[in-house]
Amino acid sequence: MGRASKSRNQKRQRAAAQQQAQELFASVPHSFVFHRGRAGRSLQQLVLDVRRVMEPFTGSALQVRKKNSLKDFVAVAGPLGVTHFLVFTKSPTSVNFKLFRLPGGPTLTFQVMQYSLIRDVVSSLKRHRMHEQQFTHHPLLVLNNFGLPQMHVKLMATMFQNMFPSINVHKVNLNTIKRCLLITYAPDSQRLDFRHYSVKVVPVGASKGLKKLLQEKFPNMSRLQDISELLAKDINLSESEAEQDGSHNILELPQAYAGRGNMKAQQSAVRLTEIGPRMTLQLVKVEEGLGQGSVLYHSLVHKTEEELRAVLARRERRLQLKAARRHKQEADVQRKKEQREAHRTLSLAGMKRKQQQGEDGDSEAEDPGMLQDQDPADQSDDDAEYYRQEVGEEPDEDLFPKRAKRKAGLLHSPQPRKRLRTGEQPGRASRKAKPRRSPGQPRRGRRPPQATGDSQRPGGPRQQQGTREPKPKGPRSPGQQGRARGPRVLASNFRRLGQRRKQAAQQKGTRQGPRAPKKGRH
Repeated sequence: MGRASKSRNQKRQRAAAQQQAQELFASVPHSFVFHRGRAGRSLQQLVLDVRRVMEPFTGSALQVRKKNSLKDFVAVAGPLGVTHFLVFTKSPTSVNFKLFRLPGGPTLTFQVMQYSLIRDVVSSLKRHRMHEQQFTHHPLLVLNNFGLPQMHVKLMATMFQNMFPSINVHKVNLNTIKRCLLITYAPDSQRLDFRHYSVKVVPVGASKGLKKLLQEKFPNMSRLQDISELLAKDINLSESEAEQDGSHNILELPQAYAGRGNMKAQQSAVRLTEIGPRMTLQLVKVEEGLGQGSVLYHSLVHKTEEELRAVLARRERRLQLKAARRHKQEADVQRKKEQREAHRTLSLAGMKRKQQQGEDGDSEAEDPGMLQDQDPADQSDDDAEYYRQEVGEEPDEDLFPKRAKRKAGLLHSPQPRKRLRTGEQPGRASRKAKPRRSPGQPRRGRRPPQATGDSQRPGGPRQQQGTREPKPKGPRSPGQQGRARGPRVLASNFRRLGQRRKQAAQQKGTRQGPRAPKKGRH
């Protein structure tokens, strides 16, 4: 029974802790750090280093594509609880850094005068102190020289403070403070120094030898006569272990801190080790909204009151024109929607009326597509037939001319006509045309096999010499087809041709008569 109640209490405590952690995670500000446009390797690495500074409440594995626009990031920022955008851009002359406050702005634009990456800072240190446990909690933000009365200075201080979760000094756990972000404003040059440090706390009041023993590091005691010399004197220690503690970094701990010797109400020294990145920024301008509003402050361009009023009036006209275009677009959409509904209503009414006429069996209704699909010749035949049934007499030829034309066309042979060559008379076949052999007839130049009698011949008795059986006419194969027939040759052309031949014969002194038709197919 006791074990069951204990497991239930543990489950309740875990659920309550998980719910509290989710509520805390949703209440703190979140950020996206990315770059826009073309960026070199150094700028891309700077973006990754700034993400390390903003951890754990930032998109560490954020993937950015070229086709993504600022609207895409704004669309996903709401559901994810993102409150700030840190955007880096690169121009041919400088590197810019923009700080956006979502969802309504303002936007601060900085120029990055100088920057150093984490690897550059760490490589310059003799001893660096950086591990993954330091990035499980957000850094402690320290602002220096931001108490000036200028509007843009106060705005910068507010923006930087809202980028990180707020800290209650009475309830904060000192063991969660592992990093420190220091931003210093220089009023003379109007530049900001961005520095990132690692925090270390060591006890004060013990000798260096004793501190080494507490850290489980044994110094060289070959020159010592007694162990008391190690505890009382600071000898045989390297110069790199020399401390530079003083009143500026020694304090009394309000609670115990991680590390040996850091007890409550004991004096300890706070040491900072820079881990990067490092940036030098200069404010350029402050804008309303997400980079599209009016300019509230500009460090390089100063405008008078009249110029500011003109800019505001121009912006107001632009907003009014945009609202008018939007109103007109909505009216056009509504009008087109009403037209579609009216057309749909009329179409449904026409379909219903047509369906009712089909059900009533109205035979007088004409199909509008019949007259277009019907052949004019067939239509004339139908009219003639209707005339015969109603009148009882044959219609005149002039009454239905299309019918007469069609009948005249049917009298001609359906076989294609042969095109005549120049100088050739109708009725005479071309010399190249060869007569077609029937399937049962032997080839030309060969005699049929001899037989004992005429009755035994396959074709019957032999015909008289000088006569020839006409060749049966059959369809031609595609390879034996002649030329495509052209237009008919008129009789006047034949008369002219005959006259020319007569004249040529008279000149030669001989009379040339008409040529006999060549044997074969005409």
